Amino acid sequence: MTTLHDIVDTAVAAGNFKTLAAAVTAAGLIDTLKGAGPFTVFAPTDEAFAKVPKATLDGLLADKAALTKILTYHVVAGKVMAADVKAGHVKTVQGGDLTMATEGGVTVDGAKVVAADVAASNGVIHAIDTVLMPK
Repeated sequence: MTTLHDIVDTAVAAGNFKTLAAAVTAAGLIDTLKGAGPFTVFAPTDEAFAKVPKATLDGLLADKAALTKILTYHVVAGKVMAADVKAGHVKTVQGGDLTMATEGGVTVDGAKVVAADVAASNGVIHAIDTVLMPK
């Protein structure tokens, strides 16, 4: 039986969340996302971060408060598997609401889930194709 790793180690091992891992480190959220959870993380891939203008991304990486707000907007308390997603709103750890849709595949605030149900010991990761920005 394979042992599941926590959300942080699972994302790092996947290899396509390098920018997210750097952002989580810069925001000081490693310990939180290694915590008991469970958490559901809508994780932007490196390709999603590549869509963000470099100046904007560099500015966020230098602004811990803004970065933390954006990253925690991608996290929902509890373990929500793709099959359990229902259209509507879900509260994020940041305090805002994500809009979930299920027509033609699962989307979160318009971002498409490109890989669902990546299991971790303290939750689940759903890879998305766009970085979500809180309203």
